[in-house]
Amino acid sequence: MTVQPGPRPLARSAGKPLWAQLRADLLRRLEGGEFHEVFPGEHDLVAEYHVSRHTVREALRQLRAQGLVTAQRGRPSRFTAARPLEQKVGEAYSLFRSVEEVGAVQRSVVCVLDQRADGVIAARLELEESTPLVYLERLRLADEEPLAVDRVWLPAAVARPLLDVDFTHTSLYGELERHCATRIRGGWERIRAVVPGRGERILLDCPESTALFAIDRLGHDADRRPVEWRQTLVRADRFAVAAAFSADDGYRLGAPVRTP
Repeated sequence: MTVQPGPRPLARSAGKPLWAQLRADLLRRLEGGEFHEVFPGEHDLVAEYHVSRHTVREALRQLRAQGLVTAQRGRPSRFTAARPLEQKVGEAYSLFRSVEEVGAVQRSVVCVLDQRADGVIAARLELEESTPLVYLERLRLADEEPLAVDRVWLPAAVARPLLDVDFTHTSLYGELERHCATRIRGGWERIRAVVPGRGERILLDCPESTALFAIDRLGHDADRRPVEWRQTLVRADRFAVAAAFSADDGYRLGAPVRTP
């Protein structure tokens, strides 16, 4: 049976709040392919569903919390196309792969790609403080929406060929393996919630109510040599961490990590 597009009547005596009914019907229409070009504004939804503006605002607030709709001051609401990204605890995480897996288009804006020295980062990579490092800083986009700021340091002795790579639409790990014959085989990662500063909020186009996840990662190769130090700031409204549990193995969010 063909699903008919357009709004369905809301039942005022159904025992379910009108905003919840409206949210459910908007989800149905989103999943049915509506709103991919233009998402209706508050006044349009009030007229379509014959409900109050308060009802519409609450339904949209719920959709924003799920990362399905963006609605910022001075801008019309928009359908975000991609559901929030999810990182599974216990496996190597690739932001590039996760964006592609939810059907969104990944693109990076390279802010910096150069060779430099940084004593603090070199120490984290167990290198002499003056050791040259390749530094890559990118703004990560999903369907042209800002998602994360990614900063990576790698030993230049390993990663110098990456200085000539175009990172607009490719993964760091793929290029590291292709050009440098090096593969990240393990390491540790720390994830914490942070409040963005003004510059980060502007760069990531964050609503005022949105926090960020700060992700620190130390990656090593097959010989357990540290070859990557990464710091990522990702919008918390578009990113989640998931873990499995069982009666036999219990629940474990992650192994303790050392602080460099």
